Amino acid sequence: MADIYLYDKKPKILILLKKTGILLAESALVVLLAWLIIRYALAKTVMVGDSMAKTLNDKDVILINRLSYLRSEPKRNDVIVFNQGSNEHSYNNVKRVIGVPGDTVEIINGRVYINGEKFEEAIDTEEMKVSGLADSPIELQENEFFVLGDNRNSSEDSRFSNIGSVVRGDIIGKAFFRISPSPAFIDKLNTK
Repeated sequence: MADIYLYDKKPKILILLKKTGILLAESALVVLLAWLIIRYALAKTVMVGDSMAKTLNDKDVILINRLSYLRSEPKRNDVIVFNQGSNEHSYNNVKRVIGVPGDTVEIINGRVYINGEKFEEAIDTEEMKVSGLADSPIELQENEFFVLGDNRNSSEDSRFSNIGSVVRGDIIGKAFFRISPSPAFIDKLNTK
């Protein structure tokens, strides 16, 4: 009778192999998931220039959430990253969304007006010295966004023809985290 029970018990080596196989499969799944997130959900870019100072400075390394606008559109005050590929010097540009499709944007006496009303800024900004194209009303079409740098008097943005309105298809994603020089969520920087 004792011989029957010996054959019913699994050898310890089979149990160990099964546990090792499960651990390897779980580890592979975690690595695959991490790779998919890094490859498709996140991107890294470097801030070029001081147009977003006090929020972001030249050479700040930031993370972009490339999935943030799959189910929604950019909103006012979002800091976005877009490709400026139409220019001879193609690089990622980082600016703050001010106007969204359907808005009429104008700069009067150094301040932004949207649909005829003064825009309440979410950040501290100085009065703009140059209105550029926005010295007369700009009507944003479907899929067009009006963007400004946070450092309004040292920013090349939608006020100027070489940038103009940003087309939805050129938006890479939302800039959401500064990696260096000191880690911080971008939404928490330079807010009133």
